Amino acid sequence: MRHARIVGGVLGVVAVSAAVSGFRPPAEGAAADPAAALADTERARTVAYRGVRVPVPAGWAVHDLAREPGRCVRFDRNAVYLGTPAADADCPSRVVGGATALHVEPLGPAGQRRAGVVRADRLAGQDVPATPDHALRLPVPEAGVTLTGAYGADPAELERIVRATRLSAGWPAEPAPPAPAPVPEETPPPAAPEPRDTEQRAWATGKGFDTCAAPSLAAMRAWRKAYQISNIYIGGAARGCAQKNLNAAYVKQVRAMGYRLIPTYVGLQAPCSKYKARFSAANAAAQGRAAADDAVAKAKGLGIPAGQPVYFDLEAYNSNNASCRNAALTFVGAYSARMKALDYVPGLYSSGSSGIRDVGRATGITKPTAVWYAHWDRKTAIYDSPYLESSWWPPHRRIKQYRGGHKETHGGVTINVDNNAVDAHVY
Repeated sequence: MRHARIVGGVLGVVAVSAAVSGFRPPAEGAAADPAAALADTERARTVAYRGVRVPVPAGWAVHDLAREPGRCVRFDRNAVYLGTPAADADCPSRVVGGATALHVEPLGPAGQRRAGVVRADRLAGQDVPATPDHALRLPVPEAGVTLTGAYGADPAELERIVRATRLSAGWPAEPAPPAPAPVPEETPPPAAPEPRDTEQRAWATGKGFDTCAAPSLAAMRAWRKAYQISNIYIGGAARGCAQKNLNAAYVKQVRAMGYRLIPTYVGLQAPCSKYKARFSAANAAAQGRAAADDAVAKAKGLGIPAGQPVYFDLEAYNSNNASCRNAALTFVGAYSARMKALDYVPGLYSSGSSGIRDVGRATGITKPTAVWYAHWDRKTAIYDSPYLESSWWPPHRRIKQYRGGHKETHGGVTINVDNNAVDAHVY
């Protein structure tokens, strides 16, 4: 159990009170009663941050990012995060989300509270809609914060927490933090005279890395001499980390540095996987199409135009389970067909020994145009895999993830990454 504490700092006052009992969800079938939810959560510990008091379910961690500046905001574990994450937090190379988590951060650059009447129970009727990316982003201007939540299979737990959150008009005033200096856009190199230059191709060949959260622009500059290609996780119900840096301007500037990008969407996982956010055999086709729709929306929001690839991240599953395997194939086929209909290039990331091999062997489904397969043998050869036949996805349509998570340092910047050998469609 935690003892009461008060933390002061530029991000405001954080108070954590000791728990008397755990957070108790309503009994199955009971009506959703915000007052009852608040009564339960009042018996649990509560964190106060700026103008909100948030109930914390028993067993959840609470992370004050002002005191833990390197802490990664992750969606694969139950936790409440308070404050602004660092531009280069210490995130793992890749994690798959699906846990319920809540991030409370200042609203806008200054995080100032909007003047006006504050109603303590303003969130009591707040819904958490079931969305394709299993996320809630809720600005609360009268409290000076934004609530960003993620959930796995069911939004009910996140909804109970949000509805039991209370607002306060009495939080201490703070000076606005200085606005960050604008980061000048990189000047693109002069256009190559040959139209067949690598930058003009739909595919690229070279060394790539992927990591859970998009590194800062400074980090990407530092790593540019070592790598030509980088992954970005653009969204999805099972995304693993918050993306502080990722927006359309970031994508534009990183490409101006000379990087090619592997846009990746981490959506619902196979029914026999170990993850909470899963599709089922019954809804696999519908969920595959929905994933494609949301992936394209996320890509467009980042300035990634039609004609570009988005790889769906389907983590390893039990390929010997026929029902699960067929559901995965149905999902991938529906995702690929819908992506093509939307004029984007469907890609698939998965284990060479499950998802990629199963799709390669399959008949009667629309297959992804390119694949990104995991086989951590530390060998960079892309086309001699024991899991993929030579006729599957021939040259310029394969990426191999040949080494899993580890730390590398380039230009004085250390990042936890996976390594990839690339000869495939990229942006």
